[in-house]
Amino acid sequence: FMANSPALLKTWLGINFLGAAMAAPNTAMRGSVLQHLVTLSDAKIALVDAGLLDRFADIDLGEVETFVVAGKTDGDGPSGKAKVDFADAIDRADPADCPQVTVEPWEMQFILFTSGTTGPSKGAIVTYVQMHDMIMSTFGSRLNENDNYMLNMPLFHVSGTRSVMGMMMLGGRFTLIGQFSTSSFWDTAREHGTTACVLLGGAATFLENQPPRDDDADNPMRLVAMLPLVSDPLGWARRFGVDISTSYGMSELALPINSPINPEDTSSCGRLRPGCEARIVDGNDRSVPDGEVGELVLRSERPWSISPGYWKMPEATAQAWRNGWFHTGDMFRRNEAGDYYFVDRKKDAIRRRGENISSYEVEAELLSHPLVHEAAAIGVPSPSGEDNILVAVVLAPDAELPPLELFEYLRPRMAHFMLPHYLRFVDELPKTPSMRVRKDMLRAEGIAEDAWDREAAGITIKRAR
Repeated sequence: FMANSPALLKTWLGINFLGAAMAAPNTAMRGSVLQHLVTLSDAKIALVDAGLLDRFADIDLGEVETFVVAGKTDGDGPSGKAKVDFADAIDRADPADCPQVTVEPWEMQFILFTSGTTGPSKGAIVTYVQMHDMIMSTFGSRLNENDNYMLNMPLFHVSGTRSVMGMMMLGGRFTLIGQFSTSSFWDTAREHGTTACVLLGGAATFLENQPPRDDDADNPMRLVAMLPLVSDPLGWARRFGVDISTSYGMSELALPINSPINPEDTSSCGRLRPGCEARIVDGNDRSVPDGEVGELVLRSERPWSISPGYWKMPEATAQAWRNGWFHTGDMFRRNEAGDYYFVDRKKDAIRRRGENISSYEVEAELLSHPLVHEAAAIGVPSPSGEDNILVAVVLAPDAELPPLELFEYLRPRMAHFMLPHYLRFVDELPKTPSMRVRKDMLRAEGIAEDAWDREAAGITIKRAR
């Protein structure tokens, strides 16, 4: 339970050297959520930053026997538990005391906790083979010993761990920074000479929305992995003088789908890499034809290249791994050429007037408006028994945008059945500590009193012919 730091790197690599596994919760966790992850892990030793030690004072600590504390603290730590100073446990350890352990490729390197957007977080088991294949699927052919990777993702996230292991495998370097910052990103790259990085979620959009500068392209970056791509990714690449790529993956996978550098088809995640098998299936695991939407399921020719399951959650493991395939929970379509297109999370899809609607695509159109900072589309009950579309919108700082004006902006850009019935302006979207939108909370709130209703505004939408 530590922030990005040399201490955390020592901890992680030391744990693996002993043949053990690290389970690192998001450091924003607290209360019952942190308790769930601590007890789920079955960990006996907790390595914790001194400033975070108080989070453990009033929760069930499960199997934890000892706290190793990095940094100075005046407190005694959780009652009844041993407390050891990090320097004593790590920096002053006698190498002769280390057991002689052989770590096998199929063994567990760490547990990565999922975001828990629809239920309690699960602990995805990550093997050494999976991490190796995840790295080689992208880093292996695109980066080398001369690269310096900007590590702006936390090490409890798969993008963080992958970046560290990738540069170590290639003999390159990485620069460990605290967290992503829009205002200082390019200055940090120039100061440290970083040549590659990953930008997740809205990070690339935040950089895109910064006022243009004459020196935007005057930076050492040469390759940016962007998930998802911004609305004009090739324009973004030209502005900042970099190459870009995208991919599809999750904590349980080894990046099975990757795009080429500077992809021409910027709506696609890319194509399946060698060694992976994929199908797009209906609710009964029957393959659907190319062009139709279904759930993406995967398996690997190489054993242990996909997570073998969820730690201490056999039912969740069986649900994900059924009929011999790993079920991603993501809806995709594929064209005849083998390009894969993400449509939506299976649980986030909206059904409206016989049409399956991608919340992702609705949100993308909203985000194309210059005053819209964030957006989340959900389905809410309608009298017809299907869904109406409600969109929660966060505007850019100090921006004002009448709901009717935003709706009229969307009208020529979207199919009639995709147009939102309700618009709701909010100060912020509910999120997990890893910054994923909690759509389950938005659904629970339903149609709030402050939501703008297009029918109440006298707007009638007719079916397009």
